Amino acid sequence: MKPPYGLLIFGVFSLFLAVAGTCTGEAWARFGRVVYRAKEPRQFWWLIAIYCLGGVYFIGYFLYKVYGLSH
Repeated sequence: MKPPYGLLIFGVFSLFLAVAGTCTGEAWARFGRVVYRAKEPRQFWWLIAIYCLGGVYFIGYFLYKVYGLSH
């Protein structure tokens, strides 16, 4: 069975968005909207948290699918 590399790619991309957003002070929201840390800090940090948690979840799920608990 082929490993689900899409999960790994999506997880790494999500973590990249979190790091890039934290460094630049801009985060992508729904419908192509950009949220700025200086103007809307609460919504900005929620988006960064969602990016981080999503990335960790997808990478963890990938590792679970590849290595599982039985190995």
